[in-house]
Amino acid sequence: MIALDTNVLARLPLKDKAAQHARVEALLKTHQTFTAPPTVFLELVWVLEANDATPAEISQGLTKLLGLPNFSPPDANAIRQALHAYTQGMDFADSLHLALSSSDQAMMTFDRAFVRRAGKQALTPKVVSA
Repeated sequence: MIALDTNVLARLPLKDKAAQHARVEALLKTHQTFTAPPTVFLELVWVLEANDATPAEISQGLTKLLGLPNFSPPDANAIRQALHAYTQGMDFADSLHLALSSSDQAMMTFDRAFVRRAGKQALTPKVVSA
């Protein structure tokens, strides 16, 4: 399995460097299996937001990527869960932290907006104020 960095995956939706975009598309059509750690997704969302992509566009693109038969990141279900919460108004970083903490009793934070948004969506684990 080969792990892909943010700057590789970003070429797919950005299409800002034609040769690199074509290379990534060709790679993902091979029989090789690829992965990316959750931190790459965190950075990728930041890059796409910085390039004016909407949460819906980002979620759609990353969901498509997660659906490729030869792309198998660890914690894929947590990433999907985070993308869903993100499209419902959560910050992606917060939603990913929460999704990766699913086996914990609660997540404690000083971020009141995080507590409020997670509560509105009834996400688990519960987000509580420190």
